[in-house]
Amino acid sequence: MRITRMLGAAALLFGLTVTPAVADASPSPSASGDDSAPTSAGTSFRTATEVDQGQRATASASTGDYLYWSFPADAGQRPTVRATVKLPATHAAQTWQVDVYDGLRRRQSCQYGAQTRTAEQGSATVELACVLRTVRAWSEPWANDPLPGTYYIRLTALNLTTADLGQPVNASVRVGSKDIGGSAAVDGSLAKPLVPGIAVSSQSDSQDGDTSKAAVLSSIEPDGGWTSGWWSDRWVWTGIGAVLAALAGIGGYALTRGSGRPSRVPPGA
Repeated sequence: MRITRMLGAAALLFGLTVTPAVADASPSPSASGDDSAPTSAGTSFRTATEVDQGQRATASASTGDYLYWSFPADAGQRPTVRATVKLPATHAAQTWQVDVYDGLRRRQSCQYGAQTRTAEQGSATVELACVLRTVRAWSEPWANDPLPGTYYIRLTALNLTTADLGQPVNASVRVGSKDIGGSAAVDGSLAKPLVPGIAVSSQSDSQDGDTSKAAVLSSIEPDGGWTSGWWSDRWVWTGIGAVLAALAGIGGYALTRGSGRPSRVPPGA
């Protein structure tokens, strides 16, 4: 009985000690929000608002404005851009479009997704999506393949009526990526990612003691930095294939070599 009472008291004390810690571990609603998410958008490529992948950027604007954001994308990633526009209470039919440009300001085509949509009269919101092609570590100069660096999002309305111009709207964008891996790997890589100011910075570094040129580099980059290079998981599968081929060769030799050298004694002797 004494042992039972001691175990019960210990269990009760352990429960009282652990329960508050568990309750405190649950995140509060205010802590779960991302305070660093941008709340405005740029009006050109040069003033595009930087946003990290996974963040939800918002902006208040007027119909007819061009809204610009920028985000980083590295080799092996397949970015997906999603945009939502909250329209005014009364409006005519509006067509909205989201475009994505790479670090060379080349418009990149969407593999799939509703890049352009028309909101009928009285619609509350319109949602757009653009799934880009997989970013390559290297490409031919004549090709239009997406390359590692900064990408720009442009959101705007097309063919607006005069009555709808200048009406307030609220827009939000979110960028996510899927890591494709070694299936999209190529031989070769860029010397530098295509980010704003990288060319001027490289030129200044090559001239000893020349600090006349100052470059403002983009402050955003993928998690873990830029990883474009020779390594990819394709090398792992190549190594596994080489080991399996060697084992298959050894097994084939063991099955076909026979029992050894033939006997020198003639049959029937």
